Amino acid sequence: MKVSVDRDLCYGSAECAHRVPAVFEFVDGFGVVRPGREQAGADPELLEAVEKCPSQAISITESPHAPPDRPDLPDLPDLPDLP
Repeated sequence: MKVSVDRDLCYGSAECAHRVPAVFEFVDGFGVVRPGREQAGADPELLEAVEKCPSQAISITESPHAPPDRPDLPDLPDLPDLP
């Protein structure tokens, strides 16, 4: 899940930064997502910050799920085609 703040909607209440300071900060009068914290899980505090944002500027969207790299798994041989 990806969290973001729409700066056009945010009017600077700082509610997000007060509720979840590990994810949000207050910069130049606006709430922003801290660098490196864009990918978020379904943390109840984060979901509450989205719900309680007075300007409804915070959104959480599904991130495309990429399969994890698994270098520890060996390559499998190609199987022959079935008749």
